[in-house]
Amino acid sequence: MTHSKIFIYFFSTSVFFSFFSEKSEKKWGFTAHKLINRTAVFLLPQEMLAFYKQNIQLIEESSVNPDARRYLIEGEAPKHYIDLDLYKEDVNDSIPITWKKAVEKYSVDSLTSFGIVPWHIYSMSFRLTKAFEQNNPELILKYSAEIGHYIADANVPLHTTSNYNGQLTNQYGIHGLWESRLVELFTDDYDLLFEDATYLDNPLKTAWSAVRNANACLDSVLSIEKLITEKIGEDKKFSFEERNNATTKVYSTKFCEAYHNALNNQVERRLRASIKMVADFWFTCWVNAGQPSLNNLSNYKTSEKVVELNKQELLKGKQNPIIKSRKHEIIE
Repeated sequence: MTHSKIFIYFFSTSVFFSFFSEKSEKKWGFTAHKLINRTAVFLLPQEMLAFYKQNIQLIEESSVNPDARRYLIEGEAPKHYIDLDLYKEDVNDSIPITWKKAVEKYSVDSLTSFGIVPWHIYSMSFRLTKAFEQNNPELILKYSAEIGHYIADANVPLHTTSNYNGQLTNQYGIHGLWESRLVELFTDDYDLLFEDATYLDNPLKTAWSAVRNANACLDSVLSIEKLITEKIGEDKKFSFEERNNATTKVYSTKFCEAYHNALNNQVERRLRASIKMVADFWFTCWVNAGQPSLNNLSNYKTSEKVVELNKQELLKGKQNPIIKSRKHEIIE
């Protein structure tokens, strides 16, 4: 589908347009994950589009489930990040990109403690490919939504460092500022419509390129926040807004505008990279499965049972967390 066709389709499709309407609800914390999965659908070829579009709401809503799972399942959290700084060496040359060679060099325990997001994305791609081979709509949607989440995380600079929330540099809260507050305020100004999904010759290498490109942005994320704080002043850095019938402390619009402008479209670039990468992985998995026809699935609608299970997973993560995890997001 060409850029112009996507543009026309975007404005002629009410379900997609609703995200940008004035009446749409921008949920605090998960806007980016939902936006990335939803937008990626429209980069898919016609052979895949009908099925994905028919189930776009589930693909969007399920994109946040892995975050809830961090508080429910032991071993889930490391799938969302990789602390490249903990390797204490030149990460561009020294970390083997294959899991087997990395284990030989560092051990499973070390890799798990540092985070495994690029390897997990690669692992998830095999699950999605298998789901396509089996022509299993429920699993195709589940794995599509979830790999989208991990890909989005891999493209966030603060998911590539042990200083993931600025807690080591007296910048606590910067994670939510960068990936949630800025997206919430400035999404409507972003250009997120571009070229079609393309086949990935080396998905694992693509996953590693994502975390390395994200990590290259980290210094700017941290240093610019400090500069803007000095310029704006601590007294004007925060404000209060009504959210869910409660008064909530947030980064002020003035501070966010200054920080966002100084980052020079960085958040938009990472969003675009995430969207393209998600669509590319979906497309690559479908091709690797033999490009099975999805026509017989185009009218598939998610069962109420699956929808309810998704809701329950989110609810449990919010109300009954049983696993300690890195806290930088609100579970909606």
